[in-house]
Amino acid sequence: MKKHITTIILTLILLTGLGLMLYPSFSNWWNKRHQTQVVESYKEAVDNTDKEKLKEIWNNAVEYNKKVAEKGFHLTIPESEQKEYESELNLNGDGIMGYISIPTIKCELPIYHGTDEAVLQIAIGHLEGSSLPVGGENVHTVVSGHRGLPSSKLFTDLDKLSEGDIFIFHILDQTLTYQVDQIRIIIPEDFSELQIEEGKDYCTLVTCTPYGINTHRLLVRGHRVPNDTPNGVENEAVQLDTKLIAGAFCGPLLIFLLIMMIGKDFKERGHDRVIRELRKDSRFEKIGTDSFMPELDEMEFVVKRQRRRNRKKK
Repeated sequence: MKKHITTIILTLILLTGLGLMLYPSFSNWWNKRHQTQVVESYKEAVDNTDKEKLKEIWNNAVEYNKKVAEKGFHLTIPESEQKEYESELNLNGDGIMGYISIPTIKCELPIYHGTDEAVLQIAIGHLEGSSLPVGGENVHTVVSGHRGLPSSKLFTDLDKLSEGDIFIFHILDQTLTYQVDQIRIIIPEDFSELQIEEGKDYCTLVTCTPYGINTHRLLVRGHRVPNDTPNGVENEAVQLDTKLIAGAFCGPLLIFLLIMMIGKDFKERGHDRVIRELRKDSRFEKIGTDSFMPELDEMEFVVKRQRRRNRKKK
């Protein structure tokens, strides 16, 4: 019984280790699948909406940005303005105003109103006091996302962007392309880099840095460029996620070890079963068990001796 308990405990440890190792990759895959479904649902809603209606929603957002430009950037907005803000670009009434694509890091994520933690756990949030992402003069849109979450990559690879790379906003039936022109690391209380500049059309992507420490903020700013602007990274080699590589290598190894352990247990139990069956076999009763017992005892002795040797080797 003791050997079976040991096998069960080791099996549980292996399964737990395998689960912990594969959780980040599986969770990221699951969230990515959900994000893709949200984006596809948004595209479908846009396609099913009348063009005049889309134009009206867009124009309302442009007018809203004029009021933001007059007041300047603020981290938050008054509660009295919250309802108006949440109604802008809210095509489905689900808080999604569009989605962002970043070719360099192969990232496509929905953008929600606000930066509540519930939003940032699954997607990208628009900073309430900044311009809406519809472009134009005197506009500075700010969106924020987490990095380093075990459940989803989100903006984890944002630090891989360089000046000249592009990111793209898909808002209603419009596409807005921005080219990175400035990368800054600031303290959380410094908002000087997020202010609206006269005549400029900026967008800044914000995340925490350094990775896993999160004492500062990484700002990746882009200015509006034509939609056919090349990204300049199409020929770069595809980089594989190290977590996926680890999972692909260690997962089968753990499964192999688990099968070996279970197989060894079955083999030992098989030896015991054979000996028990031979002892019970009626054919040997006819010739007398005393004459056959020495052979059975020797077989059992050999099996047990081999097991002891195996344990000493370990």
